Amino acid sequence: RWIVFLFTIRMHDSGRQTRSRAPAYNALPASMRDDVRTLGAVLGEVIAEDRGADFLDKVEEIRALAKDARNSSDENWDALSACLRGLPEDSLVDVARAFNQFLNLANIAEQRYHASPNVYSPAEEWNQLLQGVTAFEPSSLADLQVELVLTAHPTEVLRRTMIQKYEAIANVLASRPNPGRDTKLKRLIAEVWHTSEVRQRRPLPLDEARWGFAVIENSLWEAVPAVMRALDEAMAGNGLARLGPETVPIRFASWMGGDRDGNPNVTASVTTRTLNLARWMAADLFLRDVQHLIGSLSMTRATPEMKRVAKQAAEPYRFVLRNLRRRLKATLDWAEDRAPWSDAVLGADEELWEALYLCYRSLCGVGLRTIADGALLDTLRRTRCFGVSLVNLDIRQHAERHTQVFDELHRYFSLDRAPYHDWKEKDKQAFLLRELGNKRPLFPRDWPASKPVREVLDTFQAIARSGGAGIGSYIISMATRPSDILHVALLLQAHEVRRPLPIVPLFETLNDLQRAPAIMDELFAIGWYRERIHKIGNRQQVMIGYSDSAKDAGPLAAAWAQYRAQEGLVRAAEKHGVEITFFHGRGGAIGRGGGPAHEAIHAQPPGSLNGSLRVTEQGEMIRFKLGAPAIAVETITRYLVATLKATVSPPDQPSAQSRRSMESLADMALQSYREVVEETPGFVEMFRALTPERELAELALGSRPSRRQPSADITNLRAIPWVFAWTQVRLMTPAWLGTDAAVRVLLDQTELFEELGEWPFFRMQFDLLELMAAKAEPRLTDYYASRLTAASERELARSLICRLKRLRTTILTLRKRRTLLEDQPQLRESLQVRNTYLDPLHLLQAELLYRLRHKSESAQAIRQSLKVTMAGIASGLRNSG
Repeated sequence: RWIVFLFTIRMHDSGRQTRSRAPAYNALPASMRDDVRTLGAVLGEVIAEDRGADFLDKVEEIRALAKDARNSSDENWDALSACLRGLPEDSLVDVARAFNQFLNLANIAEQRYHASPNVYSPAEEWNQLLQGVTAFEPSSLADLQVELVLTAHPTEVLRRTMIQKYEAIANVLASRPNPGRDTKLKRLIAEVWHTSEVRQRRPLPLDEARWGFAVIENSLWEAVPAVMRALDEAMAGNGLARLGPETVPIRFASWMGGDRDGNPNVTASVTTRTLNLARWMAADLFLRDVQHLIGSLSMTRATPEMKRVAKQAAEPYRFVLRNLRRRLKATLDWAEDRAPWSDAVLGADEELWEALYLCYRSLCGVGLRTIADGALLDTLRRTRCFGVSLVNLDIRQHAERHTQVFDELHRYFSLDRAPYHDWKEKDKQAFLLRELGNKRPLFPRDWPASKPVREVLDTFQAIARSGGAGIGSYIISMATRPSDILHVALLLQAHEVRRPLPIVPLFETLNDLQRAPAIMDELFAIGWYRERIHKIGNRQQVMIGYSDSAKDAGPLAAAWAQYRAQEGLVRAAEKHGVEITFFHGRGGAIGRGGGPAHEAIHAQPPGSLNGSLRVTEQGEMIRFKLGAPAIAVETITRYLVATLKATVSPPDQPSAQSRRSMESLADMALQSYREVVEETPGFVEMFRALTPERELAELALGSRPSRRQPSADITNLRAIPWVFAWTQVRLMTPAWLGTDAAVRVLLDQTELFEELGEWPFFRMQFDLLELMAAKAEPRLTDYYASRLTAASERELARSLICRLKRLRTTILTLRKRRTLLEDQPQLRESLQVRNTYLDPLHLLQAELLYRLRHKSESAQAIRQSLKVTMAGIASGLRNSG
């Protein structure tokens, strides 16, 4: 979904008057056009008052040149480039900021439009499912469980300060009949203009956790009961019994403050503080709810049970709720470290649930169901969704860090054997299983562990202190063998973690995805581990990595490996009588597994979604998909509907011919991708010269370093900056490289292409391929190459540009179309018009990179302007990494 910029602004009479010119884009909603015009006009006034009419005229000149360059010849392109090159240093930052803010304000209008109830109805979405699936049974909803996991991956380019101001602007638009004349709107936009868009320091892990909790407070707290009310409405409308308050099929978890893979800033102390902060936030939010209920539940009629618990109080509901309020306040005091733990502190979800459900049962029992189904029902559903911990915090750690613990332990005891990490897998398993059955302490009392090992052990100690409460799962990055899972099991046992915490292997590389079924089959065959699984509902969670597998193998080969891995894992689980839940580590960008969630769910292997799903929502996508209550309602509903549909009415199995063809295409794509990325001399040098990858580190996107280890090669570069860098220069390489070579062979096999197009998995891959080909801009990439690369690097860059152009031709030929996205005219048009405002940012970024890399004098203004262009391009594309 893309918003189209519909306005240009020119100031007259020393900036005191404005007028707005807008071409007619009939496909776009009038309300969206009106909001954009309003926001643009006010921004123009603010800019003119700050920098003067001449400055705004320069901004308009740049915009007009960009528009002409898009619609005509290279001569106009050269004129735009010359205009930007001629900008004085004192204008660089604010020119970039002007175009950046145009894009951010337009995003507000888009969000507001899509949040409108006239655009999306969650009840209608449920109706279509209930009426369209013949195999539907209400019990399927009771068994449904979807969990969205909020991660702090550094893809949110906006400061929280700016997000709050944009939210306030959206509220003014929604609440004022004529917002263009509202002084508050102008004041807010002035605050935006006079606030730096980019962070001056990296956020700390606790800052990220606070941001995630704020999303719950400001959006999800309202969205969850709204989703359930829409479902109630649809169930009643279709003659079905409404779900009880105990059934809430959506949950939320978080990695913020728990994801320590490659992030030295996430420590055991940070994890403990995050858990306590979550407990505090949960108590605070429920306290607000309970305070409201105390005010409204003044009834005197009650069941005998209620009267007995309330000790015959005249207002029994208020009596019970006041006692709950006292416990919530005690929980707040404990979480703030103002009081020690006591019996008054709420330690489990059931303690919160019991008091509220007692009130609900009583109201229903005495004929006051209408009252019970008001705010009290909403709070009960929040209790089931969030509980006293607010969200479950996942712990994630790299597998090698656990191996390092046992390496050091082995050396300490000076056992006469090879280093532990060199042991054969069967020997590791035998040792670990012996220790799991041994009652003596695993670690000596005065063991002088190294600092990295001590931090790993401190993390397990933090889990033990929490009793496992508030912890969702323990994720093992780069899991490659059964012993990786047994390491964690033994460390949990050694620290006396009584709750059987789910241990989740994360299979990330192509090789690991291909081996995943065999690894889990071997693990399931271990009797001790099978007993452990039974303690947690006979269910194993397995995480499928998208980002690193795509960077390792290219998009098509990675997607096929993920598909096949899930098929094999389902068979392995069925063989051992184990239920399996897949945890999809999808990124925001298509190059990291992004794309429409409901289509992605439908494209999963039949049988892989057995009523349960976990999936990450990352960085900026949390804001775009969950940041406002109405948008969050849509996102949650689509996840639930798609998961339920895929469970009760899964797609057909692909034909044998389709599978063979896909295998062949994936092999071709893999070979082509690796020939470029791993085997082409000078590729790394070209990538670093062409893109702002080196400069991205200064953008302070998140608390985690951009590289796992200090190194200049691609291997140690994380997937997020890899995708971000290519996106900034609009080549979008991670989303199509390798796939282009594979699909080209289909030009002579049109019948095969049509057959593959009936397969949801392939159709989604090809749809995303077309979208990214449309978003890419070869002429912009060529400009970066001409400005920033040496001759040999430029030749390599232009070879990629030629491949992209051929890919576009291939897509059009296969789909028998004249233009990309021909079946989506509104999206196509919006991309074209938005480029008018992105092009100046791209050309200015290339100029700034050139100046920064070729001049030795002070570059403060250049660096600041460069950060603004990066943030502006990411906001304009609604995509970073």
